[in-house]
Amino acid sequence: MGCPIDIVVNKGAGSALLTKPMRMKSIVEVASGTVDKPITVKVRTAYFEGKNRIDSLIADIGSWGASAVTIHGRSRQQRYIKLADWDYIYQCARKAPITLPVVGNGDVFSFLDWNNHRTECPELATSMIARGALIKPWIFTEIKEQRHWDISSGERLNILKDFVSFGLEHWGSDTKGVETTRRFLLEWLSYTCRYIPVGLLDVVPQRINWRPPSYYGRDELETLMASDSAADWIRISEMLLGKVQMALHLHQSINQMLTIELKMVDSEVNFRC
Repeated sequence: MGCPIDIVVNKGAGSALLTKPMRMKSIVEVASGTVDKPITVKVRTAYFEGKNRIDSLIADIGSWGASAVTIHGRSRQQRYIKLADWDYIYQCARKAPITLPVVGNGDVFSFLDWNNHRTECPELATSMIARGALIKPWIFTEIKEQRHWDISSGERLNILKDFVSFGLEHWGSDTKGVETTRRFLLEWLSYTCRYIPVGLLDVVPQRINWRPPSYYGRDELETLMASDSAADWIRISEMLLGKVQMALHLHQSINQMLTIELKMVDSEVNFRC
């Protein structure tokens, strides 16, 4: 109930449901009464910017049958233009019945972010990590070990190798399996390129909404991984999956895919396209 994508919202689903609380109620009640597993609900603060409403529904969500609720601290209209409103998430967590765990979501990108939310609002059950895990999947290690990890380009490449290995295991190592794995890898690389190595930062930690200018890394691979060019993402994929067939066509397809994604999902300034 938090998806902001037009193709979903225009059908009355996703975050459009935030304008129809009785339909939300019906969905949660039917789902929780149909399956024998706990049902959790994920929502945004509201549909329209400046008209928060989840705090007025938080007690009802528990009575409808939800076992927990995750609140993304943005409205549907806001998308990603501004930072998540954690003060409002805290407000909802304090207002929720004690039987309904509330999970906060939005812009968690370091162990300091994680710690701060736990300190500021003990009523929160935990925090959800979304884009932060796409950009730097080692964030969970940082939280567990309470440190900023100045991960090397070689260590990052090993993570990509693991991803490729899992993809080939799942989709197969034939041509179709390789290209399916490559497609998902290329989409993921469109996120990982946003990471700025700790050793290059003047201010630590990096914030998730930073969009730095192009820079040289500490080695050739680190520089390549920082590129926001689809052609360079293809180069990285070829290091792991071999030469791509019809590279020009794939290059155009990736750019088209990211342009569509830009229009549908992410309104951030200075986005990767």
